Amino acid sequence: MATNIHFMAKNNFISYLLNPKNWWLPLLVIFIISIAGVTMIGVHTYTEAPPIPSYISLKNETVFSKEDILDGQAVFQKYALMEYGSMFGDGANRGPDYTAEALHYVAQYMNDYYQSKLKPDANNDLLKKGITEQIKVEIKNNHYSKEKNSVTLSDAQVFAVEALVKYYNQKFTNPALPGAFKPSGYIIDANEIKSLTAFFFWGSWVCGVERPGEHYSYTHNWPYDPSAGNTPSAAIILWSIIGSLGLIFGLGIVLYYHGKLDKLDDDVYTNKAEPFMTKGDIEKFQPGVIQMATYKFFYVAIILFAVQVLAGILTVHDFVGLINFFGFDISEALPITVTRSWHVQLSILWISTCWIGASFFMMSLVSPGQPKIQVALINTIFWLTIILVGGSFAGMLLGPKGVFGENWYWFGHQGWEYVELGKLWQIILAVVFIIWAITIYRGIKPVMKLNQPWALPNWLVYTTFSIIFLLISGFIATPKTNFVIADFWRWMVVHMWAEAFFEVFTTVLIGYFMVVMGLVSRQAVIRVIYLATLLFLGSGLLGISHNFYWNAKPVGTMALGSVFSTLQVIPLVLLTLEAWRFSKLPKILETNNEVNGDINKRFGFSEVFLFLVAVNFWNFFGAGVLGFIINLPIANYYEHGTYLTVNHGHAALMGVYGNLAVAAVLFCCQLLFKADWWKPTLIKTVFWSINIDLPI
Repeated sequence: MATNIHFMAKNNFISYLLNPKNWWLPLLVIFIISIAGVTMIGVHTYTEAPPIPSYISLKNETVFSKEDILDGQAVFQKYALMEYGSMFGDGANRGPDYTAEALHYVAQYMNDYYQSKLKPDANNDLLKKGITEQIKVEIKNNHYSKEKNSVTLSDAQVFAVEALVKYYNQKFTNPALPGAFKPSGYIIDANEIKSLTAFFFWGSWVCGVERPGEHYSYTHNWPYDPSAGNTPSAAIILWSIIGSLGLIFGLGIVLYYHGKLDKLDDDVYTNKAEPFMTKGDIEKFQPGVIQMATYKFFYVAIILFAVQVLAGILTVHDFVGLINFFGFDISEALPITVTRSWHVQLSILWISTCWIGASFFMMSLVSPGQPKIQVALINTIFWLTIILVGGSFAGMLLGPKGVFGENWYWFGHQGWEYVELGKLWQIILAVVFIIWAITIYRGIKPVMKLNQPWALPNWLVYTTFSIIFLLISGFIATPKTNFVIADFWRWMVVHMWAEAFFEVFTTVLIGYFMVVMGLVSRQAVIRVIYLATLLFLGSGLLGISHNFYWNAKPVGTMALGSVFSTLQVIPLVLLTLEAWRFSKLPKILETNNEVNGDINKRFGFSEVFLFLVAVNFWNFFGAGVLGFIINLPIANYYEHGTYLTVNHGHAALMGVYGNLAVAAVLFCCQLLFKADWWKPTLIKTVFWSINIDLPI
């Protein structure tokens, strides 16, 4: 141990980072840089957003008004079409990307228009080449008038718009049309379909027309469509190269210092740890009132997990066209927009329910002296969660069916992927999180150390309140907000949760499990949490930019995304390097404690520990590997809107957060259940079933 201390003293930077007195400055620097970068992206989102103009013909006749486009956006959200197709590549990917589809059909219909003007004896080959180039020029030329907030369309474009309206009328009402929306008649109002077409046409215009002063479109020439003049811009290639170099450089630096830290032996982690919990200790454990009150959260969470899987099965059946069950068309009652909404939203709800229950359980373990009315607050959260789940579940079904009329936004489906629940249910979710944070603070306060801001109990409070703070972003946009701006606020919730603060919360929760299990010391966990926070927030906050490559943001946003999103791989690589040390801790401690075959002295949480190890694996493979292969701009340019994104999402969400949620349930239930109720073989079977099936 003396050698380790001497080693640490000789390495100034390492010793600096391992001294809690110095922790404010690195974290402050990361927050200042990240907040400045995100603020810049936000400002550019508003100042550089494509306009929502009126489209007029050369005869000065209105083709689509601004109101038509905004009404179409509301129709798009009301009927949850983002759960079927996508917009600017973001969405379900079951159906088409509406912007890419509309752009391609506009180019095709413009070609039909010019072909119809050819004389029978014309030199078709030469003229066809000329027509192809003329179409590209007309799509690319920006005839936007800022004074009038209007765009003048050519005769060919007006013809294409008229044909596009007919196409979408057929798509939603004619089941015989190849690629028709199912169920047929999902949208039947001609005015709604026309408004929806206006919205899709606006999206195609944003993808095709050149950004003022540039030689590429608002979306950097995404999607790839040579017939419309869309091929990768030079900036896409440049920043893909720089992003790759940034990853290699950053990984090299971090691995260099990790190599120095690697000389520390396992005693650095286990020294001063609590005695590890044996099977005998677990059998003797007597749960308190608060711990008993958490069981209902886990019971409901597992039910929600089962329903989520069922909704996923129904969704997959629609993907492959198997929608008839015993002669009954399931899509008539449960269209894919509903089943996928349930599948996505329930994944967030059941995982959150597990985490909330586990945080209360852990709270009462580390701070036994709980204040009054804690149980009442916990029960209030539970029943609000039941109302939230039931109300949002019904709203996502009935909203797209028109049951709520003009109030669809409040009680039905908001129309955003990952933020499906109606605004009323979102408010209830916010209330649940606020009461959760207050309850955690009240419970942890007796053991919080204000003179030690990095103490382990403090971290649980910090991460809980940060999750609530980010939820505010979900209340800013409305159905009338420019889609590009609204999508920025959607990602401010989704990305900042999933790829930044959830990662930190995950580390804190796992750290608490490890301490309570007696595997590591509190001080070792605090250091790991701090370093993880530096790495996750240092790369994750600005890593939000990779969601905006093709969402009408300027090159600066792509530059940030290409560099910082690739840097997000670094902490995941480090987690993998530590996984081996992590996985062998129970065996090391059993050896040190001379178990000698005494089953009651063996480590008591072997099955729970399996799921914690799986979190490390899927953090690397699901979030890291599958995330990296789609992160570089040039790779993302061609894959965006495909199932590669879905693969990454499933592996990262279920692999990391799902495994942690199951581990939380098992940890708490093992302490709540009688010993003879615990079935290790069954739990191991479940573990391998989930984690082998996930990549399949």
